[in-house]
Amino acid sequence: MSTSLTDDHEDGPRRALVPAAAVWLGGLGLVPFVGLSIASPAIEGDLKTAALHGLLAYGAVILSFLGGIHWGAAMIQSISRTDHGIDSVRLGISVIPSLVGWTSLLIDPRYGLALLAVGFAANLLLDIRSTRQGLVPPWYRVLRQPLTMIVIIALIVAEFGR
Repeated sequence: MSTSLTDDHEDGPRRALVPAAAVWLGGLGLVPFVGLSIASPAIEGDLKTAALHGLLAYGAVILSFLGGIHWGAAMIQSISRTDHGIDSVRLGISVIPSLVGWTSLLIDPRYGLALLAVGFAANLLLDIRSTRQGLVPPWYRVLRQPLTMIVIIALIVAEFGR
């Protein structure tokens, strides 16, 4: 079962079928982002600190997961290469989200939230590029764009709600 969403291309809009499981799991993955960003301005003290650290930790984990998708894409791409080599640049780029996420946990939370937002935005650019290059399914960009925008907004809300 798939969910149909519009994917705009240079040659005009066309339909991209996003698997329903990806839509549901992606949407459910937003719950901690949205919930913690809405809750953090409304709470005080240790609970607020815990909520912000929870948001940072969850963001770091998800950003690492998204980087891993590109590691996997590089491995799949290497299967079709006649020299059986792997794109070292793509592998290198795929670990950057993990490092950004990890760094966000080590710095002041207000900077960590901003760093995560930048990391998610940069990863979205990689997602778009990878879709155009045919390294990930065409529906991947259609799924990732709205999810990433909501994540970035949630991180900004949490930052300004401090």
